[in-house]
Amino acid sequence: QVQLVESGGGLVQAGGSLRLSCAASGRTFSRYSMGWFRQAPGKEREFVAVISWSGGSTVYADSVKGRFTISRDNAKRTVYLQMNSLKPEDTAVYYCAANEGVLSLRAPTYDYWGQGTQVTVSS
Repeated sequence: QVQLVESGGGLVQAGGSLRLSCAASGRTFSRYSMGWFRQAPGKEREFVAVISWSGGSTVYADSVKGRFTISRDNAKRTVYLQMNSLKPEDTAVYYCAANEGVLSLRAPTYDYWGQGTQVTVSS
């Protein structure tokens, strides 16, 4: 089992920045690829970014490319999502998730999920 706890969400004005953190406990964190997803009201959960177990590979959704950066610190068992130039359309609950397999953009392939953290971007 892996337990994931997100933090760092909040209210920010358009153009601002936030850094989300996801702390992991339980089984060996470094075995897992880690992803960030988000879900806005009335919409399906969507992929944001993923990072490989080593941190050497990352993939981003087109909507956040160039604005968001995913990173991880295996010694601290934490994955981060640095979000810059935020837009109102980035408003959503953000979830981190762990996948023991290959890098994946698909939510059903992830084994463990956090409870989510709210990000609200005002215009």
